Amino acid sequence: MSASVFTGHLPGDRAYRRLIAGLFFAGIATFAQLYSPQAVLPLIAAEFAVPPATAALTVSVTTLALAVTVIPWSAVADRVGRVPAMTAGIIAATVFGLLAPFSPDFGTLLALRLLEGVGLGAVPAIALAYLSEEVDAAHTAAAAGSYIAGTTIGGLAGRIVAGPVGDFAGWETGVLVVAVVCAVSAVAFLMLVPKARGFVALRHRPDPGPSLLHRLAVNLRSRRQLALYAQGFLLMGGFVALYNYLGFALAEPPYSMPHWAVSLLFLAYLAGTVASPIAGTLASRFGRLPVLLVSSTVMAAGAALTLVPAVPVILAGLLVFTAGFFAAHAVASGWAPVASTPDAKAQASSLYYLGYYGGSSLFGWALGLVFVAAGWDGVAVAVLALIATAVLLAVAWLRPTARRAP
Repeated sequence: MSASVFTGHLPGDRAYRRLIAGLFFAGIATFAQLYSPQAVLPLIAAEFAVPPATAALTVSVTTLALAVTVIPWSAVADRVGRVPAMTAGIIAATVFGLLAPFSPDFGTLLALRLLEGVGLGAVPAIALAYLSEEVDAAHTAAAAGSYIAGTTIGGLAGRIVAGPVGDFAGWETGVLVVAVVCAVSAVAFLMLVPKARGFVALRHRPDPGPSLLHRLAVNLRSRRQLALYAQGFLLMGGFVALYNYLGFALAEPPYSMPHWAVSLLFLAYLAGTVASPIAGTLASRFGRLPVLLVSSTVMAAGAALTLVPAVPVILAGLLVFTAGFFAAHAVASGWAPVASTPDAKAQASSLYYLGYYGGSSLFGWALGLVFVAAGWDGVAVAVLALIATAVLLAVAWLRPTARRAP
């Protein structure tokens, strides 16, 4: 079947299963190493004698580099193809990820983490555009939910491995073990991911089509796209900030939890693993906007529960918060490329992730200043404000489009 009549893989097809499995391992290779230092931030802060907000730069510089490079990666993917671009990025990120634990000083660590982020930008920039082109249109929301569920496993694996291992053998060993897991996952991705059939790279076209600037402008002129990018910016900013500083709060009096126990907080990511595909399926059935709004409300309820000074309630709130976030992210991230024009899908996805990781970098650092000044309560209230702003923008700018959506 030629690419011109290819309508997308269907659930049950061998290629569909390989695609989902391949992107699952890409998610592990990307998100495990992206966030592994988050689980050992107190150890990094102690070793290099830096405050919490400075230690958090080991995450923020990587997410910032990722945010800055998603648009260039989308252009590379348009030029050479989706799979070759993702392959190049994963290989580069894996190399720098293996080098980072051997950093002799904090400056070198930040430099290697920044370069790692440049490579990591390939998968978020391209994966959902690739998925939207390769999966039958009726199943893209559910497939996107499955992909996001895979990324939660990656994020969980990075943190849940780095934290306990780092507690007993040093942060360097914890981060290195994660990097090795990512290298194995990268190999699995290369072996599984099927060749693109729904997209022809520009280098193979007689007519290259619209310029990169035009493809970006198409999305930036759309109020709907801007609202979706705002969801990523605000919700992800609140999500990373909560996970960055809740560990510090629980390690201090009156809770005084040991570091290995604080590391287990990241098991709450499993709530996101469950919620993401469910949200994708519900969005296909009831529409994306209602599911997005309900998910954001659930996220806010979870954040509010962390204000109760009781560990069981805080942990319950973390589970609810995480489920709500990943459900909202699954809907918004999958919506952006689908809602764009055929030639600008990669840029739509990249702009979403530019906002997503821009929010992670900005609020993941800035709310550390709030934590120092106002404690955990200040962070939780700030996160609630970010969620409320995202909900207001979704209601104001996504509702008319949602009524017309099939």
